[in-house]
Amino acid sequence: MTMDLFEQLPPKLWVEPLCEGAVVLRRFASAPATDLLVGIEQVAEQAPFRQMQTPGGHTMSVAMTCCGPWGWVTDAKGYRYQQNDPLSGELWPSMPASFQALAAEAAGMAGYGSFEPDSCLVNRYSPGAKMGLHQDKNEEDFDQPIVSVSLGTPVSFQFGGLRRGDRPQRVPLEHGDVVVWGGPARLRYHGVLTLKHAEHPLTGSNRYNLTFRRARS
Repeated sequence: MTMDLFEQLPPKLWVEPLCEGAVVLRRFASAPATDLLVGIEQVAEQAPFRQMQTPGGHTMSVAMTCCGPWGWVTDAKGYRYQQNDPLSGELWPSMPASFQALAAEAAGMAGYGSFEPDSCLVNRYSPGAKMGLHQDKNEEDFDQPIVSVSLGTPVSFQFGGLRRGDRPQRVPLEHGDVVVWGGPARLRYHGVLTLKHAEHPLTGSNRYNLTFRRARS
């Protein structure tokens, strides 16, 4: 499947509520997408993408890197935030200004003012990659929202309840869509179904996801 090249033009934005505290900002990141992808390249030059291992020894299908003062990592020691890239021992790359501006603006549009993320997870999905249902709960302050940006090929996002067994909604996400959740929705389970093969003019067969969080209060 080849996507229409006209999708590179700035399309109309609209807001789609998911539940109390959660919305999808459709096409919100379409206009700055090129700058965001340049930022991803710059981050990956300093801290290359890698497939991390879970504490149970499972290798994640999603390749990941981080930027900002705090990076999220997983290994045999567990899930946590740390200031140094475990591959290099160096500090994670600085968060590009374009990333920070987009995250703050998206959070504000969703009703969460004064959001200043100190961590950005950069996920690269290739065809066949997925992310199981999980909660974002390694942060210190659950009053801060999560801002999740989709770039590239489309995917089905799963947005569940506060219990793992709650049946999740399937939310189709396309290039430029941004999901924001916080407040009563902050600890909802969420994940990504297996990425199917598609081609996007900016990212090829890949999907990139930027997940902004406030790791430390």
